[in-house]
Formats: sequence, structure tokens, C-alpha cells
Amino acid sequence: MKYYILFGPPGAGKGTQAGAIAEKYNVKHISTGALLRAEIAAGTEVGIEAKKLIEKGKLVSDDMVEEMLENYFASTRDTEGYLLDGFPRTLNQARDLDRLLAKKGEEVSAVISLMIPDAVIAERIQHRAAIEGRADDADMKVIKTRIATYHAQTEPIIDFYREAGKYHEVDGTGSIDEVKNKVSVLMDALHK
Repeated sequence: MKYYILFGPPGAGKGTQAGAIAEKYNVKHISTGALLRAEIAAGTEVGIEAKKLIEKGKLVSDDMVEEMLENYFASTRDTEGYLLDGFPRTLNQARDLDRLLAKKGEEVSAVISLMIPDAVIAERIQHRAAIEGRADDADMKVIKTRIATYHAQTEPIIDFYREAGKYHEVDGTGSIDEVKNKVSVLMDALHK
């Protein structure tokens, strides 16, 4: 079984590229946000607990996200693997994911990182805000905070996976189709 991580800063195009990757390579795209919403809608034990936390303005714990992932892996069939989008976001989550997969005798296959400069991050997030009407994404102060959080909390994962020989970087600038082609070249080499 293949376990890919789609990685990159906010606005890098992870969501845009994920659908094409999932379809072409017969892997299940797992957006942790969508998974969380599905658990809440289904009224599962994890979903009920998560809803309580969210309603209080708190973040869902790593343990809850990992439990949702474990449940999803166990219940999904007819796939050659998974494409994780939005997880892991911290070094602790990366280590926890390794432990979770090791229990199944599996491991992360590769990290596909869409990299773009901070100026492009801000531009893309503002563009998305205008299209989707997301007020928080239109506020430059919020955007700068998101970029700083990414650099501080998420970027350390790069060295973790680079040292494991699993980190692969793709230039995320350019058109959607140009990035899609770059990702396809990489995935063709990885997905054997």
C-alpha cells in the first residue's frame, strides 16, 4: 500500500492538485478537514467529541485526527494507496503517523511538496478569498500569521522526511496545468 503526503504552504495548490493525483494513481485523497466533517456528520464517537471541541473554539487533538485516519485506512478498500492532505502539520504528527503506519507494517512512501515563495502564498490566498468569499483569507494580517505558523510549525517536517529519503519538492509556481505536469512526472517515478 502506498502512503503519500501532499505537502506545502497555504495556497500552494494542494487541494487543486490532489484530485488529479488521486484519480490518475488510484489513491484515496484524504483531506483531514473533510474527514473531520464526515465524522461529525456521521455522529461517530470521534465526531461527537470533535464537534464539542470545535463549538468551544478549540482545536481537535492529534490523537483524534490519528484515530480518524486509522479508522479510514481500516474501512477503505479498492485503492492502491492514500494521499494525505493537511496531515501531518507538525513534527510530532509526522512521528505519530510513522508509528500508526508501523503498527500495520507500512510506512510513508513519499512526500510531494509543492513549494512557492511567501509573496505567491499571499497573492493566491487573497485571490481565493475573492473567489470563495472567505473574509479571513482576505485579511493580510491573518495571511501573514498563517505563513509564519507554516514556517515555524510545519516546515520542520521537511528535514524529517528529507533525512528519511522520502521528501520530493516540486516548483508550485506556474499555471495549474504546468504544476500538474511537474507533479505527474514525479508521481510516475514514485508510483511503481
